[in-house]
Amino acid sequence: MSPTVFLVHGGLWDAMDAERFWGTTGIVRGLTSYGLDVLAPDRPVRASGWDVEVDALGELLGKRDEPVTIVGASNGCTAAVLLALWFPDKVDRLLLAWPATGGDSTVDARTRAGLIERGCSPDDADRLLAGGMLRGVSDADLSTLARIPVAVVPSVPENPSHQRKTVDALLRSIRGSRELVGSPEAPTPGFPAYLDQLVRTIVEFVN
Repeated sequence: MSPTVFLVHGGLWDAMDAERFWGTTGIVRGLTSYGLDVLAPDRPVRASGWDVEVDALGELLGKRDEPVTIVGASNGCTAAVLLALWFPDKVDRLLLAWPATGGDSTVDARTRAGLIERGCSPDDADRLLAGGMLRGVSDADLSTLARIPVAVVPSVPENPSHQRKTVDALLRSIRGSRELVGSPEAPTPGFPAYLDQLVRTIVEFVN
């Protein structure tokens, strides 16, 4: 049986979906060309909290007979980590790509304003942004991920929403985790030149 990669796309209360993030960028096609099975579900578009996202994604994950490698991207890293915590027997590896920076007052204020502008209630926005270095996840919970291989792909170059300090904090907090070669976030304009590199990075991590 081929290894399975479970892709959790980025975005938060916006028009992003799995096809735009993983499909049109060529990532799904690249991974399947190496013989991997790929699951790339859509996250709930306007979830009131991270528990809503994990319930929806966990329904699909729970049907798996064999554990998977989860690849979370940007804000999808929160859902990816929570899936690994809530379904420990279904996740054997975790890759956090371009983790969205949490716990930064300037970034959180800007993100909160954007969420509310898109129709999110202030209370729901506060719940979505709460947490530590990753939104929706306590720093203490991150330390329990040491039971599985964890890797982090930094945003190159870093930007206000995907800061280097978040990568460094994750690497310190998750014992045994390691940094993989970085790239621009998919589907940003600078990503296409890094597609083959990212696909190989994921394949090597899975195997």
